[in-house]
This record gives sequence, structure tokens and C-alpha cells, in this order.
Amino acid sequence: MSVSEIVLKHLERLSGTDQVRKDLNIDIFGEKLLDSLASIELVLDISKDLGVDLTAGEVDREEWATPQKIIDYLEARVKQG
Repeated sequence: MSVSEIVLKHLERLSGTDQVRKDLNIDIFGEKLLDSLASIELVLDISKDLGVDLTAGEVDREEWATPQKIIDYLEARVKQG
């Protein structure tokens, strides 16, 4: 499964809407699609699925403000190893 598919799968589940898949530039926090608890769950789930060591503390809310930003961030992290 690709990085984008993993991210979108978890975002859809946690936000309860497919809007995150339809609009990759939607502001997930501004639109209140995720709260702080859901964002921590997102980080943990994605970390597990991608095998990348992520912690909630290292994730900057601005860097993870949209589905596309999350995908870009994680694709770069996966390439780093």
C-alpha cells in the first residue's frame, strides 16, 4: 500500500468523512476534522503501518495541516529510512 493510501485510509477513519480524500488541501484542523487525540492516534497508526519511528511530539501541526502535507512529509521520511 502506498504512503498516500495509508494516510488517506487513516484520515477517513478518524475524521469520519471522505472529504479528506476528495480535497487533499483541506485544512483538517481548521475544519475540525481531527482533534488532538485523533491526531495522536493518526501518528501512531501511520507509524505502525509505515514502519517509521514517529512521535506525536515531533509532528508540527502546520506540517500536518492538510492530507497532502502529511503525505509529502511521510514520503520524505520513508525515503530517509
